[in-house]
Amino acid sequence: MRKPIIAGNWKMNNTPEEGVALVEAIKPLVKEANCDVVVCVPAIDIPAVGAAIKGSNIKLGAQNVHFAEKGAYTGEISANMLKAYGVEYVIIGHSERRQYFGETDETVNKRTLAALAAGLTPIVCIGESLAEREGGLTEQVLDKQIREDFKGIEDLTKIVIAYEPIWAIGTGRTATDEQANETIGYIRKKLGECFCPVCASKVRIQYGGSMNAKNCKGLMAQPEIDGGLIGGASLKAPDFAAIVNFDK
Repeated sequence: MRKPIIAGNWKMNNTPEEGVALVEAIKPLVKEANCDVVVCVPAIDIPAVGAAIKGSNIKLGAQNVHFAEKGAYTGEISANMLKAYGVEYVIIGHSERRQYFGETDETVNKRTLAALAAGLTPIVCIGESLAEREGGLTEQVLDKQIREDFKGIEDLTKIVIAYEPIWAIGTGRTATDEQANETIGYIRKKLGECFCPVCASKVRIQYGGSMNAKNCKGLMAQPEIDGGLIGGASLKAPDFAAIVNFDK
């Protein structure tokens, strides 16, 4: 059995004070969750939020990590820096990083390997654009991302994959339950072909395209979907808690 994982991606929202207020509101609502609960917060919030969630079942995540241990990389943060503040998870290759900051499959792979080397759990994002889906290129796009993003990873079970159809992020559009399940099933099949069938059956794959309190139950009922990478809904404690408690 794959344990579900619900991770909130706050993106560029919440000062440290606002972040603490949000997790204080979330904590009592998710304390009996049957899934892993993660909040991936802006770097400036990591110390304060990390202190606020100590002793709770909420794990701390970051939104990016550099592939070098140290050096002349202004504005970047290393895996060891994140580890020093209790970070356990890190989002890598989010579509916004790819779109706005030049992230490529090569740099996603390098960041993922660096995170694993430091003992962090990467949440690696893959997915297609609307034009690619409508052009029948979804599988081709995913094939390339799977081969290049996960190259050199010895144990796939140490990562989490987030399938995020780019056309469904922040748009209010969502893949149907069946579409999401079918595509995630394809990702798992391809992982088995490219790497290890046994590991592919164990790796957790989230859905990351506008999952919210209203549609989470249907999505989470699908056999291939192991959780969600939650954007806007993670900024409201009741909405995030409703997703975390999808099985109640």
